[in-house]
Amino acid sequence: MFKSPLVIAISAALYQPLAFSFDNDLEHITVTSDFRQQSLAEVPVSVAVIDQQQIIDEGGQHFEEVINKVANLNFAGGTSRPKYFQIRGVGERSEYRGAPNSSVGFILDDIDMSGLGMAANMYDVGQVEVLRGPQGTRYGANALAGLIYIQSNAPTETFEHGVQTTLGDDDLQTYSGYSSGPVTEKLFYRAVFEQHKQNGYRDNKYLGRDDSNGIDEFTGKLKLRYLASDELTLDLTYLHADLDNGFDAWTLDNNGFDTLSDQPGVDNQQSNGLAVKARYTGFEQFVLTSITSMSDTDHQHAYDGDWANPEYWQSKPCVDYYDENGNGESDDMIGCTYDYLWDKRAERTSYSQEIRLSSNESGRLFNGSTDWLGGLYFSKLDEENDLDSSYNGWPDEVLDSEYQAENVAIFAQLDSELSRGYQLSAGLRFEHRSTDYDDSQGDEFSPSENMWGGHLALSKQLNNEHGAYARISKGYKAGGFNMGLPGELSRYKEFDTETLINYELGLKSQFAELGLSTNLAVFYMDRQDQQVNASQQNPDEPQRFIIYTANAASSTSYGVEFDLNWAINQQLSFDASIGYLNASYDDYAYQDKYGSEVDISDRELAHAPEYTYSAGLTYRADNGWFSHVSLSGKSDFYYSDSHDEKADGSNLVNARIGYEADQWAVYLWARNLTDEKYGTRGFYFGNEPDLDWANKKYVRYGAPRQLGITASYEF
Repeated sequence: MFKSPLVIAISAALYQPLAFSFDNDLEHITVTSDFRQQSLAEVPVSVAVIDQQQIIDEGGQHFEEVINKVANLNFAGGTSRPKYFQIRGVGERSEYRGAPNSSVGFILDDIDMSGLGMAANMYDVGQVEVLRGPQGTRYGANALAGLIYIQSNAPTETFEHGVQTTLGDDDLQTYSGYSSGPVTEKLFYRAVFEQHKQNGYRDNKYLGRDDSNGIDEFTGKLKLRYLASDELTLDLTYLHADLDNGFDAWTLDNNGFDTLSDQPGVDNQQSNGLAVKARYTGFEQFVLTSITSMSDTDHQHAYDGDWANPEYWQSKPCVDYYDENGNGESDDMIGCTYDYLWDKRAERTSYSQEIRLSSNESGRLFNGSTDWLGGLYFSKLDEENDLDSSYNGWPDEVLDSEYQAENVAIFAQLDSELSRGYQLSAGLRFEHRSTDYDDSQGDEFSPSENMWGGHLALSKQLNNEHGAYARISKGYKAGGFNMGLPGELSRYKEFDTETLINYELGLKSQFAELGLSTNLAVFYMDRQDQQVNASQQNPDEPQRFIIYTANAASSTSYGVEFDLNWAINQQLSFDASIGYLNASYDDYAYQDKYGSEVDISDRELAHAPEYTYSAGLTYRADNGWFSHVSLSGKSDFYYSDSHDEKADGSNLVNARIGYEADQWAVYLWARNLTDEKYGTRGFYFGNEPDLDWANKKYVRYGAPRQLGITASYEF
């Protein structure tokens, strides 16, 4: 794990920009999520790559702690762990009904976990890749905004083992380990586990507990690589995740950390996934690749909707509209009665199969100037949902539903070397999607549609220091339906396919003598029939919300992503990333809970901060001492499209100091060193009957300052 000081200093940056391959000591980074697993210098797209050493230097335990290092990437904090992401302002913020349809793809070791990204711990992860902008050719309907791809370390041909322990405040305890090596001359394994626990930074004053928002997560992975022959390699990955997390994150007075709920919620996920990748090189002119993936997940999200307890509400005065005290009056005051519990459980199974042919050296077209590939893709997702809520002791919203979605796609790509050093990449994907939905309230939907996307990119190595590209790409997201709508919203029963066309210019530079690399991407995105999540509180039944998706006419976004990585000398390195985003509606209006139209044309999109940034300085001495400090932040942003409340801008400081020997290392660390209070999710609605259900802003806050120690040993 521990490299020479020069290589470590260069690779220690938390956010690795695109790098060219030169005859020097700089690492050669490969994008594994690409069809051909090209080097970063050859991929004409804005992509962030974070390698294992960078994760270790930052001390990232979960993908949640990596997000702020990537320009123009955000998340919605309405769950115990992030699983709803936004890239360049595009992406979901929640899923309260059972018809998953992701804008941001999330893949763990070739297992599609889109919308289930909670099972993303960082231990023994070899590389994280964030592809920004639509990936229509490669990933189709689930990558309208982009893709997050996490690749664990592969089995090794020699034995290696390691253990790691982390302890910290908030009763943090993490125990991890891995073992890798040969079983036979042709079969190799890698087994990894991690158990992570902490209390979740909340004190439930009513129950006298400090773990009602706790984290209790076990993840395990087994990877096998079998060299069946000189031509055939088989890779198998098995993933098991058991996340038994609490969810007690909301407070009526917005203090954020001292809760009063009598029925704390849960945010559980139990996932088992399997991926088998086969690569056969025995054909004369092409390589055959097959990727089979399947997963089975049970997940539950429940919360105490009144955010308090019976004693609290009885101490608050409410108007006795129904003469509950029996004195013949309907306008006097009595203690409030408010008790609400929301609980959704789901069982999701998914299966996918991709088969593709890609040219080898002898199979190139047009006098050896053009690589080609083509393939077929099939996926099937089944999900059963059980929604059960109760209000003041009575069943409220109860709904059982079944959902199925099947996708069939055909895709092709050509990569050509043109004259004068130009390279041209062209890709196209046609996809058919069919869905079926029915529920216990009588809603039935069976839409199907055809979609297409792709890309056209021209790139050129300008000189030894600079390379540039121009790219046009089209992404798509399937249309769908809204269940349980009242008659006045019947026009929103179904919504159309969304399309996104991305125009991008990039400049990737490497100043080898200075140890400096930079990556600049400028983009403009045109979204048509944008799918917008809307929410209305029922004024007659204020505990209920009508949640639906509608199509806005269009929106436009433009921005910049700039990344820098500088190995100042053999001991000191500096990294930085800056994202600028201007994302706004062209024309969109929604109805509030009273039926009035609210026009938000020209307003910024939700969860789309104008600025995101990070900067990190790493020092690694020849005698083993190590230190790292990083600063990351974002500007303010709207919490939702259905109201005007905003999250304030935030600036977070992390620090880490330690000592590294040949086989062991120990680190002291601090996250959010200045103890900044920052919002990750916000609502604006009425949730207090003593205030006559008046609209009010409620905020869920991110983690406060945490201190800890990590020790690792490898043998």
